[in-house]
Amino acid sequence: MDAFQTILKFFVNQKTAIGYSFMALLTMGGERVFSLVAFRCPCSNENFRYGLVFLFSPAFVLLVIGYFLNSKTWKLFTGCWTNPRKIFPRGNICHFFYIFGQITLNALVAPVMWLSVALLNGTFYECAMSGLKNPAYLHAVCQSKSATCFEELHKIACDKSSMPFSESDELKRTLQAQSQILGWCVIVTTALLSLLATCCVSCQSKVSHLQLMFWKVYEGKEKEQLEQIFQLYATKLSERNLKCFFENKEPEVIPLPSFQAWEHASQLYSFNSSKQHYSTIHRLVEEGWKEIGEEGETVLDFVDRREIP
Repeated sequence: MDAFQTILKFFVNQKTAIGYSFMALLTMGGERVFSLVAFRCPCSNENFRYGLVFLFSPAFVLLVIGYFLNSKTWKLFTGCWTNPRKIFPRGNICHFFYIFGQITLNALVAPVMWLSVALLNGTFYECAMSGLKNPAYLHAVCQSKSATCFEELHKIACDKSSMPFSESDELKRTLQAQSQILGWCVIVTTALLSLLATCCVSCQSKVSHLQLMFWKVYEGKEKEQLEQIFQLYATKLSERNLKCFFENKEPEVIPLPSFQAWEHASQLYSFNSSKQHYSTIHRLVEEGWKEIGEEGETVLDFVDRREIP
């Protein structure tokens, strides 16, 4: 039992790394399915557009899904039409772009993985670039090749070119090498930017390492228990309403947060070193929603920055 708990604790502590690894495996699997099942290079003048669509469209879809699945997106935008001050607080209008940038960095993880895997495989890039009709590019690729290279480059992806096999094979290898070089450039650039972003966030930390660890544990526990409380009170309220409806009775009072309390508890929050509150709800309980409402500012919780890839 102790060994099982140790293993379970390890997986819980490494859930971010495991999640990214699982996402990478799904991306690799999805790319292979696209390459083998859906992708059919036309080997015509449509090569360039067709290849780029398969290279970038899934990445865009994954980016949109990343925005949808990030709870901070909806914390930021819910109700912003009726109250623009939620995303553009007084005296700190640019803060919206900072928060949205944090959300975008999280959403970019899956698209970057897709581009990396797709470029390393080289199928989509080979199809797209074989159909590029830029004279300078054609001259660079077809240099020292036969004259038919300029006319039939778009056919090498399907092995339908009349060029000698040695030339067509060399061209395919060249395009695949270019794709893989770009793929590694994307991976290296992303790794460096992630390291720099993580270092900048750590350097700007308002709390010590141990307090930040405590904050992360608190945030996880609060989220877990909040979902349980939602289930409990929603069940109690629905049971009371249905019972009163069918039995024609007066409803008993079930205390629930006020509208303003719901509103302020849904805001994003930043840490204040003078008051050790670890969430908006913690601050709401300690100070009350009136004090929070007087500031009228929606800011990003510092502990949320750990999700930067």
